[in-house]
Amino acid sequence: MLSHLLYLQGIDSVVVENRSRQYVEERVRAGVLEQGTVDLLTEMGVGERMKAEGLVHYGIELRFGGRGHRIDFQDLTGGKGITIYSQHEVLKDLNNARVAAGGQVLFEVENVSVHDLGSSEPKILYQKDGNICELICDFLAGCDGFHGICRPSIPSGVLTEYVREYPFGWLGILAEAPPSSDELIYTYHDRGFALLSMRTPHISRLYLQCSPDEDIGRWSDERIWRELQIRLASNGWTLTEGPVLQKGVTGMRSFVVEPMQHGRLFLAGDSAHIVPPTGAKGLNLAVADVRVLARALQHFYATGSRDLLDTYSEVCLRRVWKVQRFSWWMTSMLHRFPDETPFDHRRQLAELDYVTSSRAAARSLAENYVGLAME
Repeated sequence: MLSHLLYLQGIDSVVVENRSRQYVEERVRAGVLEQGTVDLLTEMGVGERMKAEGLVHYGIELRFGGRGHRIDFQDLTGGKGITIYSQHEVLKDLNNARVAAGGQVLFEVENVSVHDLGSSEPKILYQKDGNICELICDFLAGCDGFHGICRPSIPSGVLTEYVREYPFGWLGILAEAPPSSDELIYTYHDRGFALLSMRTPHISRLYLQCSPDEDIGRWSDERIWRELQIRLASNGWTLTEGPVLQKGVTGMRSFVVEPMQHGRLFLAGDSAHIVPPTGAKGLNLAVADVRVLARALQHFYATGSRDLLDTYSEVCLRRVWKVQRFSWWMTSMLHRFPDETPFDHRRQLAELDYVTSSRAAARSLAENYVGLAME
């Protein structure tokens, strides 16, 4: 995304990727795009397939006590919504656009390292097809995820990390089954959280709250469907089952690093922050980061001024922390905690009751879910 944004402004870039193009384009990941992300992809000229194949939603359902309560995004946010369109599909569109434009995207690169971050010519060293290569750059963008090499390459003492680990995970499945709802269903249940989502009109994505170290081998397809039926149960509603194509357990954490820059290295996306998936924000937060960074780089090359580059962290972190707050709130409201008391349980139910009965509270959820304004 950053590479194509820069290309549209006449700025050259090289993408260094350690995986194959096939891996990148087939790994199924997040699928909820905020309104701002959809608008940006459209503005960039890479939104045609998304518009044709994406599923536009104007609400979600909060289900508790066996009853569903719809949050109407369209009414509460002046017509905004979300689009269900998987991250690997977005990557296909971006890769195609970069290749068509003659962009440099280096796949299956090995032994990557970054150097001279504080100099005017930071470097990337890597191996490609057995050859040792060097890239001398004006700037580096660390878009390499939580386990990437960029953040650990920043000298000790520069960064401050803020971390919260959650005492549960999500057991997720991808199933060949038509979604049982036109919109996502977030469920609070005595046995734990459950989520009904989808990827296409024929593929469902479903999740169950579980232990963070849950042994997926103990969960047969039959057991998973039985538990989903219990937690998602509602009068007059039926959960459609089908063959399970994929299943796994994902741990949950909140993580932020400050600042998101050092010298001429700028961190973006999961290399700088992680959110629990409850609020569907990870991909969208990364998009917001690179939008800010692209604008700052454009300003630098047009004027020679580093003003916007110097405030990159400050601008991004304002949005990052608001999104962290929302994701934490959604997670805390909808999950059962192992050390919770009867008081905590009743408080969660009261929170859900308030959100689904107060227009002001519902509007706050809707505004955050469809996406806060991009800086």
